[in-house]
Amino acid sequence: MAQLKDTKLLKKIALMLKQIRQEKGLTQDEVFVDTNIHIARIETGRANPSISTLSELCKYFNLKLSDFFKRVEELK
Repeated sequence: MAQLKDTKLLKKIALMLKQIRQEKGLTQDEVFVDTNIHIARIETGRANPSISTLSELCKYFNLKLSDFFKRVEELK
């Protein structure tokens, strides 16, 4: 089965991750060192992150996955 790619949703996820990272006062490099996740590729929309990757990032940011998606849905 081919992987689907919803570019509008990926842009919202990218924007929300960047906002959360900046709220926490973290650089992309710091997130990578701490999680081994290339958040820069996600923040630019070049990567289609798995739910597992988003879950790990939410844990790292001390945010529930459901709250993350609520914030994504609220973006216009």
